[in-house]
Amino acid sequence: MDTDNTKMFNKLFDELGGCDEEDQKQKVIEMNKAIDGMNKEEFESVFSKEVFNKMDEVIEEKKLSLKNIILLLKHVGYCKVLKCFETLAFYNSGLHLRIVMMIDDENKKKEEKNEKLLVDLCELYIMAYELAIPGSMLFICLPCLLAAALNEEESEEAQKDVEMALFALSNIGKYDEVERESYLIEIAEIIEYHQEHHNLTQLAYQCAWQFLVNRFYNDKSLEGVIANELHFAREAARELEELSKCVDWKRKEEGGGGKVRKEVDIIERWLEVIMTYFSSCILRNEEHFGLISCIMGVLRASKENYKSIYRKCIWCIHAAAENRALKVYDFWGSGAVDFVLEVVSQSYEDIQQTTDCLYFFRILCERLRNEREIKSDEAKRKELKRKVLEKMEEEGYEDFIIGFSCCKIKMEYYFYFLVQNIDDFFVYC
Repeated sequence: MDTDNTKMFNKLFDELGGCDEEDQKQKVIEMNKAIDGMNKEEFESVFSKEVFNKMDEVIEEKKLSLKNIILLLKHVGYCKVLKCFETLAFYNSGLHLRIVMMIDDENKKKEEKNEKLLVDLCELYIMAYELAIPGSMLFICLPCLLAAALNEEESEEAQKDVEMALFALSNIGKYDEVERESYLIEIAEIIEYHQEHHNLTQLAYQCAWQFLVNRFYNDKSLEGVIANELHFAREAARELEELSKCVDWKRKEEGGGGKVRKEVDIIERWLEVIMTYFSSCILRNEEHFGLISCIMGVLRASKENYKSIYRKCIWCIHAAAENRALKVYDFWGSGAVDFVLEVVSQSYEDIQQTTDCLYFFRILCERLRNEREIKSDEAKRKELKRKVLEKMEEEGYEDFIIGFSCCKIKMEYYFYFLVQNIDDFFVYC
């Protein structure tokens, strides 16, 4: 693929071998700017297995200094993770094997160990790696990165270093097995210290939570710490609200995942963490209502111009509605029911939005009919059903659903699944 970004990157990469270290650094900085502007297709066309193997060769031949190759590779990994690009090119390359050996060699040193180098190598390895991280590498990288993230210095440089360490940690996926004894004290300290002193960047704080909630996916014993001691729902709601103020929701989102839009990307990352949290949490927490209300605010703001955020908000509401730890009353007070009925009653113009909302409403209807949920507060349930029925009538929902179920428009398979039983989409007295 030949675009301005790919041409610039390839031209500068070819020139690296004939430069001194300072000139190389300037070229790498320019290459990193080109990477910032790449979309998914551009990124994947540039960072192929062949390119990573070429990087391995220039390191072997000492044509590129280690400092500059780290500067380049850390930025490659950073953009890959932040923009959610997926590629196995690094894993399949000789560079991957070289980085693993370098990490292992540096870690084995008893004297004169270069801690900064080890941190850099661990960061670029974890950010570039795409599969489940081997336990042998987690054993080395996890304590190294946690130590780097615990730095409480207030300088701008220290903040950037902490952000990068936490960003790498956030790429340790929820399927990677990590013993809680190896991280919980440290990550809780990082989160609590920020809550008191506000020392982390917005991205760094999100990354700390992402790492911890990823562990929650397989270790439900973390629930009390996450929900009650560290107050995930409260913190996530506050961060989403602050980030939302920095986004011009009336301006159309740049397509293709081009230039990094930091606040937008961090919002999307928070929403992914919230989905994981609601999918795993079974503990009732009064702070959940505030989080749902905040998600609804982002949902309404993103509906026209930020489709990716909009869909992630809907998925969060799906996960919350399926979570029996949340009460159905929470969804009325947060505006979720109003919004869903407005969307599904408007038109056939956006089938994706309509079916996403229908799926949520089917879950809500099932819960309103569920006798196990209503015994404790029958009067409150009846009042909620009355309000929902009034809103359904106001929006013309019944006529719309009947017409929608008979619609012959060709749609995705999952839409047909939604309308198999029309009674699933109604609330009855």
